[in-house]
Amino acid sequence: MIKLQFIVPIVLVLLTPLLHASWPEYRGGQHLPGVTTSTIPASIKIAWSFKTGDAIKSTPVIQGNRIVVGSTDNLVYCLNLKGEKLWEFKASNSVEAPALIRNNTVYIGDLTGMFYALELETGRMLWEYEADNQITAAANWWSDGQRELILVGAYDYYLHAIDARTGRGVWKYEAMNYLHAAVAVSGNFAIFGGCDGLLHVVDVRTGKANTTMEVASYVAGAASLQSNLAYIGDYDGKFSAIDYTSKTIKWSFERDTRKLPFVGSPSISDNKIIVGNRDRFVYCLDKANGKVLWQRNTGSQVEASPLADGHNVLIANMRGDLMLLNQSNGNVLWTFELGTPIQGSPAVVNKSIIIGGQDGVVYCLEGR
Repeated sequence: MIKLQFIVPIVLVLLTPLLHASWPEYRGGQHLPGVTTSTIPASIKIAWSFKTGDAIKSTPVIQGNRIVVGSTDNLVYCLNLKGEKLWEFKASNSVEAPALIRNNTVYIGDLTGMFYALELETGRMLWEYEADNQITAAANWWSDGQRELILVGAYDYYLHAIDARTGRGVWKYEAMNYLHAAVAVSGNFAIFGGCDGLLHVVDVRTGKANTTMEVASYVAGAASLQSNLAYIGDYDGKFSAIDYTSKTIKWSFERDTRKLPFVGSPSISDNKIIVGNRDRFVYCLDKANGKVLWQRNTGSQVEASPLADGHNVLIANMRGDLMLLNQSNGNVLWTFELGTPIQGSPAVVNKSIIIGGQDGVVYCLEGR
């Protein structure tokens, strides 16, 4: 079902780059690489905090002077870089999904299955689209130069392709179970895992399956893509590099003893894959063969996805610890105790870290 309000044309042009004040997509790009061009600060302090009405499970996204984040109080918040509220939008239910900011428009879903396009400047709703079950995933986008589609998975088993300008559904691709995580996009293909345990490769032009591969019993996290490979973890405690063009598993990693779920997404940085696990460890794997380069016990379950800057990697855990690790050897450079569980991933702009906690607070941690 679709409900249209205030349909406003969206001009498909590139915005002026804001290289040091931009993190408009959940994992930093269509491939979901989990790498920022900003520098993660070498030491931090709390610059400001903003209290919402309930827990934050959403990952903040940032465009220019605007931070957008959802809360389980049913609101989408837009703050400026000083932590002042610019606007709020009332959704129909809890907002756990990260937003996508594209062409001055915020795209975000809620746990009723409503998906919204909001004007970034004002929070005014441009259109809404209705899935048949909850949306926990960030949206992604695809364009062929003629049209632009917004792609988002839902618990109704469908990947939905929505016209970015009008909000009308273009096609739906049916998986065999819930779609919990964001879809990655490479060329004309959308690549994602599902709770059906499959890796799906869908042709965005047609909405038809190009490939499906059995991966595990359950895939909760998003894949990160590079060179025809999807790097993805699963609920069985295995992390794999999958060549989705040849339908082969290049390598897999799993611990010999405790096999707990990978629920976050990895960061791909240089020759390294960095990913957290519910066994409390962060693993750095060789991108070529999956061998462990280093591992670090964080002291609590890691559900948030890491964020790398080319030199170091930022980790958050469910005890409320933030820690910066040296990407080369895993040594701890600093730790900071927020004291509240962290499920959403951090965003970094202007050498500041923006992150939300289950205490309902958005924190800005800036370099000293």
